[in-house]
Amino acid sequence: MSMLEAAHQNDIDLEGACEGSLACSTCHVIVMDVDYYKKLEEPTDEENDMLDLAFGLTETSRLGCQVIAKPELDGMRLALPAATRNFAVDGFKPKPH
Repeated sequence: MSMLEAAHQNDIDLEGACEGSLACSTCHVIVMDVDYYKKLEEPTDEENDMLDLAFGLTETSRLGCQVIAKPELDGMRLALPAATRNFAVDGFKPKPH
């Protein structure tokens, strides 16, 4: 399960406008501990391209749709950036399917 899917199942306001298809940066999350960040798979070129569009990019930024839950990540803390860059009308929040 990705962090985007987990957020949607737990009513956490993480957008995910492209529904995890690596076509946007609206599920941008910030890994709060660099040790956990280092446990993640390297981001793909496609993810890096989308991260370049993310608001508030940090050294430990990832897309929530690409962070997959696994036992060694138990206890990892994520933060949501203060804003997102979405081309939809202001205030529009798509609901997950």
